Amino acid sequence: MTDELHTIIDLIRYGASRFQAAGLTFGHGYDNALDEATQLTLHALHLPHDLSPVYGQARVTLAEKEDVLALFLRRIEERVPAAYLTGEAWFAGLSFKADRRALVPRSPIAELILSGFEPWLGGRDVRRALDLCTGSGCIAIAMAHYNPDWHVDGADISEEALSLARENEARLLVRNTRFLRSDLFSDLQGEHYDLIVSNPPYVTNDETDALPQEYSYEPELGLRAGDDGLDLVLRMLRDAPLHLTDDGLLVCEVGEAERALTALLPELPLAWVEFKVGQMGVFVVERHDLVAHHARIRELADARGTGASSAAATPPATGGLF
Repeated sequence: MTDELHTIIDLIRYGASRFQAAGLTFGHGYDNALDEATQLTLHALHLPHDLSPVYGQARVTLAEKEDVLALFLRRIEERVPAAYLTGEAWFAGLSFKADRRALVPRSPIAELILSGFEPWLGGRDVRRALDLCTGSGCIAIAMAHYNPDWHVDGADISEEALSLARENEARLLVRNTRFLRSDLFSDLQGEHYDLIVSNPPYVTNDETDALPQEYSYEPELGLRAGDDGLDLVLRMLRDAPLHLTDDGLLVCEVGEAERALTALLPELPLAWVEFKVGQMGVFVVERHDLVAHHARIRELADARGTGASSAAATPPATGGLF
C-alpha cells in the first residue's frame, strides 16, 4: 500500500475512503471523514492544522507514510476520536489539549464567544463570568482569552477535568481565569456573575446507552443527564438567580433536549440562538425571567430529587443580594 501513496493528498484521500468504508462516527470536532483524515495526516507529519492546500502534492517518505497509516489504523480499529489520537482540539480558534479526562471541545458556543455574545449582552458590562461544567476549560479559557478585562471562573465536579483545564490554562497563558470544584452551584455560595455560560451534560439515558463506540472514550459524567436530558439543566435554572447579578444573563447548551425543555417550561421566555449553521440547542435567558418563573422551575427540579442549594428559596426579584 505504501508504494501507491506518494503525496499528502494521496494519504488524506486514502484515509477518508477507509474511514467511510469502516463506518466511523464523526462529531468530535469534525463532522466528516475528509476533515478527520486531513487532521490525522497533518498531525502525523508534524505539520500545522491549517497547512495551505498548495502543499498537498508534497511527497512523503516511507517512514512518514507508516506513521500516518498507523494513526488511521487506530482510528478504524479502536474507534478512538481523532482529538484523543492527536491530543489536540481546536475551539474558538485556539488549540486545546484533549484527552479522556474531559469531553472533546466542540460546542457551538465558540461562535458566541467570538461574537462577544452579541446581540444577547446588548452592550452590558461584564466583569465576572462563569463557565459551569467547564470540562477541559475550553469555554472559560476562550472567554478569558478574548476578554482580558473579564474575570472568568470555570467550575466542574470532576477533579480530573479540572486538572486538564488548568493544563490548558497554562498552555494558552491566560491570567484571568480560576478553576473551582463544584457540583453545579453547590460550592459557589456567595459568588455572583454578570454572565453564566454552560455546556452541561444533556444526553438522555437511552441515547447515552446507544452512543457509538467513539463516545465510550469520553467520561460518561459529561454526557448522561437522565431520562430527558434535563436533570442538571433544571437544577441550573433553579439555582442560577442567586448567582447572577440583577441584569445577569445565562447561556446554556441543551442540544436535542431542547424539545423536552420547551415542553416542560413553555411559559419561560428562552431565546434560542441561531448559529451560522442553524439552531444548535443553545438558549439565552435573563435573570429576571428566571426569577419570575422560579416557582415552577423549582417544582420541576425538586421533583427529581436533584438536590437543593441556597438558591432553592425564592430569590428576590431585584437587589438585596449584590
